[in-house]
Amino acid sequence: MMAATLRTYLELVRFSHTVFALPFALMAVILAARLPGSPPLDAAGWGRRGVGVLVCMVAARTAAMAFNRLVDRAIDADNPRTAARHLPRGAVGVEEVFALVVGSSAAFIGGTLLFLPNWLPLVLSVPVLAWLLGYSYAKRFTALAHVWLGAALGLAPVAAWIAIRGEAVLRDPADLLPALLLGLAVTAWVAGFDCIYACQDASFDAARGLHSIPARLGVAGALRVAAGLHVGALVLLAALVVVVPQLGIAYRAALVAIAALLVWEHSLVRPDDLSRVDRAFFTANAAIGLTLLAAVALDCAG
Repeated sequence: MMAATLRTYLELVRFSHTVFALPFALMAVILAARLPGSPPLDAAGWGRRGVGVLVCMVAARTAAMAFNRLVDRAIDADNPRTAARHLPRGAVGVEEVFALVVGSSAAFIGGTLLFLPNWLPLVLSVPVLAWLLGYSYAKRFTALAHVWLGAALGLAPVAAWIAIRGEAVLRDPADLLPALLLGLAVTAWVAGFDCIYACQDASFDAARGLHSIPARLGVAGALRVAAGLHVGALVLLAALVVVVPQLGIAYRAALVAIAALLVWEHSLVRPDDLSRVDRAFFTANAAIGLTLLAAVALDCAG
């Protein structure tokens, strides 16, 4: 019974999709620890910060996804593609999902205490949480909802960097540059694949008065925008080599592999054939984050 309930909640928040942002947060941890000025910590100290990043990452994403399901339950019920989701079909109740939002939000804020005496994560936790939860309302007033979602995931490496580097980012704002490049790359990458994913609902969104790039520009236009965003993501990832000298041959090889993955992702989807969107959405994008994480770990292992 407990296993079935846990599985239901994991499916509700698409827990498997944590793989999209988590590798970038871990990349930021690795890079932040390798650069001069990182705090002198023993193994226990680094372990505590690593656990803190995992707790905050998972809790924040769970809160955001559960809140999105809660806010969108009426829209999901009207959309044939999403009518079978947990809330519309009654598999979970509104009170249960609300409790999950509250509990996950509290876990996220509480998780920032693991970074003390670095007080920045705690101070920034509420504004970050507000941005994450605010995404759920974005498509009601802006077609840039995809960028909002991208920025929500792009906060992961920036927040992880601040959690590790602490007040170094206040003493020298340029210290944050690698994390900002990585965060902007994630923003463009996520916004691009969210454009692709939203093509499935272009007609529904337009009819319902919801805002999205596919609803505004059509599927063909949205796919072009997605391609442009993915080119931008590659450029930003390449720029990271300039500011992080530790990145070497493994990272450069990973960039080539990621470019190939993105080309493959876009080859799966055409304006007249969206049947392979789910394959493009999960398979290619999960591989991208894990490939980059492995490359950064290899280059920084020496």
